[in-house]
This record gives sequence, structure tokens and C-alpha cells, in this order.
Amino acid sequence: MNIDTSSSDPTTDVVLIGAGIMSATLGIMLKELDPNLTITVIERLDVAAAESSDAWNNAGTGHSAFCELNYTPQRADGSVDISKAIGIAESFEVSKQFWAFLAEQYHVEGIQRFINHIPHMSFVWGNENVDFLRKRHAALVQSPLFQGMEYSEDPDQLREWMPLVMEGRDPSQKVAATRMDLGTDVNFGSLTRGMFTLMQEKPGVAFHFGHEVDKIRRKDDGTWRVRAQNRATGEKLKLRAKFVFIGAGGGSLPLLLASGIPESKGFGGFPVSGQWLKCVNPAVIEQHQAKVYGKASVGSPPMSVPHLDTRVINGQRELLFGPYAGFSTKFLKFGSFLDLPGSIKATNLKPMLIAGAKNLPLTRYLINQVRQSPQDRLAALREYLPTARNEDWKLEIAGQRVQVIKKDEKQGGVLEFGTEMVSAADGSIAALLGASPGASTAVSIMISLIQKCFPAQATSPEWQARFREMIPTFGQSLADNPELVEQTRTHTSAVLELSVDAPLGSK
Repeated sequence: MNIDTSSSDPTTDVVLIGAGIMSATLGIMLKELDPNLTITVIERLDVAAAESSDAWNNAGTGHSAFCELNYTPQRADGSVDISKAIGIAESFEVSKQFWAFLAEQYHVEGIQRFINHIPHMSFVWGNENVDFLRKRHAALVQSPLFQGMEYSEDPDQLREWMPLVMEGRDPSQKVAATRMDLGTDVNFGSLTRGMFTLMQEKPGVAFHFGHEVDKIRRKDDGTWRVRAQNRATGEKLKLRAKFVFIGAGGGSLPLLLASGIPESKGFGGFPVSGQWLKCVNPAVIEQHQAKVYGKASVGSPPMSVPHLDTRVINGQRELLFGPYAGFSTKFLKFGSFLDLPGSIKATNLKPMLIAGAKNLPLTRYLINQVRQSPQDRLAALREYLPTARNEDWKLEIAGQRVQVIKKDEKQGGVLEFGTEMVSAADGSIAALLGASPGASTAVSIMISLIQKCFPAQATSPEWQARFREMIPTFGQSLADNPELVEQTRTHTSAVLELSVDAPLGSK
């Protein structure tokens, strides 16, 4: 444990490192729970939400497990496990409730609409995959959270749902799809900047953009000394905080390791980069209005699940396909090639080596992705859009993700593909590691963090009442309550203007 006994520095209650969706969610939630809290946000770039939260750097899918097949794995006996899908769907409903609360409480000029109704579809071909999708649908519709999901193997029906996907397809190919009209597209960059704008209007909140944290040390009184450097001038910023949250995306791991807390030992990271094909032909874009997700290749990471994806970015309708995976030693899109080697410590070397040895198919997959030619990428696109033409698509760089590697008593080291919250025993510092479905479930993740790191306040009558104001279903299960699901969705859809009849991207 690193202990710093240096002289006192300016004090703040909370330091949020990283100006992404997680810090924004935690910051605005804490200010709603206790308006007197002082909060300082430190971000290495000059704007908020420029890394993983930026609209071009993530899928923008309101991850509700409507279409993501990797959230419903098939068991050895052929049945489908929907437990993770139910948890994610419920968490997304919690997020929508909090967003609706903010929308009702505040009006911020200049913030573009961040959420739109987009149908979510899963699409597969081949007898084995069709059989899987049929079983998946049958299992999911037993839950109130997935009632209304449609399933079809009828090519005529599928042509109505997704004409571009079916145009030019071999009529003898066995195909199937599910459709959930309640799906959404979320601009997490716009949402993040909107929440920070709300925070900026509140007293006791300070922002330091263009500052990179280079030291985190615990003081002998249990508080934390955080030091950052202005990347333009070199000037040092020094703060003392009662609580520190590290929500720096791929940059969270090095900062967590630098904190020296025992709970950080054994954690490592494996970076995975991404690319999109962006459609540049407006006529093609207008023919598709859905998020169509398929099955990931064997050995590929969940972030590489292929999808033909309608987006609304900066008020403009877009069409993306991908993502295509790649490998870089950077932990951030605007990071350093030394990030990965610099993160290797004596405490995580063994888990990283073991996890690497056990995930050789992933390594081969990434090598093959890096070696892909434009013709290879077009061939992958044509599995979902048979009539695709190379001139209609442009390659764009997506965000950087760092998959979590952690110690495991039985296996030595495991590679995780979800999100992982790591906190000190006393709750004075916490870090969020990992990737999907993080942004969509940010509200649930931050509620759990608050309950763990602010236990006395979180259980107080005042904070409990405020939680219920922000999230009306707080403390209740949606998964087993059809009436509550219907009531909740009706309310949030009305507040967030998610009518299925509204024009795409309209106010």
C-alpha cells in the first residue's frame, strides 16, 4: 500500500477521473443524492466523451439483450441460458428511468437528442443457427421483459423487416430473424456531455480538461492525493479527495494499479481495437432502419459481434457495419503504444500469461482481422448485405477496448468480456474495467458502486427516498412483474419520446 504523508492540498469530496459516461452518471447521481458534495472531474483530452463514449467509438446500441446473441449462450444440452439477457434488459430499463428523470427535471439548451427508437433484430442462417434462434426466442418471450418479440423464418416477412439484408440473397438459404420494436439507438457521447452540462450548472463542481493523472497516493488519514499534469503547459494540479472514481475507459487499469490497493493485484488488460465500414451512399442508408445483429465468429470477442446498424449521430442518420477487430498495444484510442507493456507488473504477469495461453483462438482471430484486405471486409459485409458495393462504404476507426484479465484460484488467470468494478475494502477508491455492455447499464453499475462505497448514506432514509425518485422501480424486480414492466416502459417511452411511429431522429 502506498501511503503519502505530504502536506495538505486543496480538498474535494469526490474526484472523477475520466469524462465518459460512467463518471457523468456517477457525478450527476451523487449531486442529486447530496447537493452539498464537492466534485472534481479530471480528463486528459480537451472535451468530454471523446474516447469510448463517443458516438463513433461504440455501437450505440441500447444494450437490452433484444438482439445480442452473445448474451444468450447455448448450454451443452442444447438449451439456451437467458439469465444474463434478463439481467441486462432489466438494467437498461433502470438506465432509461434515470434518463427520463433527468429529462423531466432539467432542460439543457443545445444538447441534441441522444436516444431514438430503432427496431432490434437478430439474424442467422443455416439449420443449426436457425434452431438456436428459435430456441432463444421461445425462452426469452417467457420473460415480461421480452414479451412482444417476434420470430420468423418466412423470407417474405424478413423482406419487410430488413429489405437490404434480404435483397439478392440465395432463396434456398435457410434464414431466421427476431424483431423487437422497443429497441433503441443511443448517442452516449451526447448523453454524457448533457449530464456534464447539468453538473456544471451546480455549485461545488469543477472540471479540469487537458489534464492527465500521473499519481494517486493514499494519505495517512485515509484520503487520496491525486496529481495531474496539464498536457499543454506542464503545470501540476494537486488535490486531496475523500473518494476517487477511476472511469477512464482503457486508461483505468494503469491508474488502478498505480493506486497500490491490494484489490488491484492480479488484474491485467488485453487491448482490442475496432473499425467500422460506414455507408456513404444516402440511397442505401434510407433503405435500412434497424440494428441487425448476427453471431460472432468462433474465438472472436463479444465486441466483434457483426451488425448492420442504423445510427443517428449529430442529428444525421448513418449506417455502419462491423466492427472489424484489430490489435494495438494502446489502451485508449488517443493513448500510447507503451500502454500494454507499461501495465505488466509482477502481480499480474502470471494471470496474463495463463489467460493468453488459454485464448490462442482469440489471438489468431485478431491476427487474421489485422491482415484483412478491403475485399475481405466487403465479403464479410455481403453476408449481411448481399448487394453491397465497395464504393458505397468507407473504413472508419472505432474505439479501443481493454478486456479484463484477472487472477483465478482454479485457472490461474481468466479473460473476461464484461465489466468489472474493483474497489478498496474501505470504499474510498473504485475503478471500472472492461467493456460491453457498460454504457447501457451505467446507471445500475453506479448504483451498485454507491451502495458499496457510500454504505451508510446509501441505506439512509433520505438517500433511499431519493433513489426511488430517480428510479421509480428501485428495489423492485422487473423480471417477474409484467404490469410493472408495462407501466415503466410506457412512462419512459413517453418522456424520452420513443414512439415507434415517430420519424427517426425527430424531437
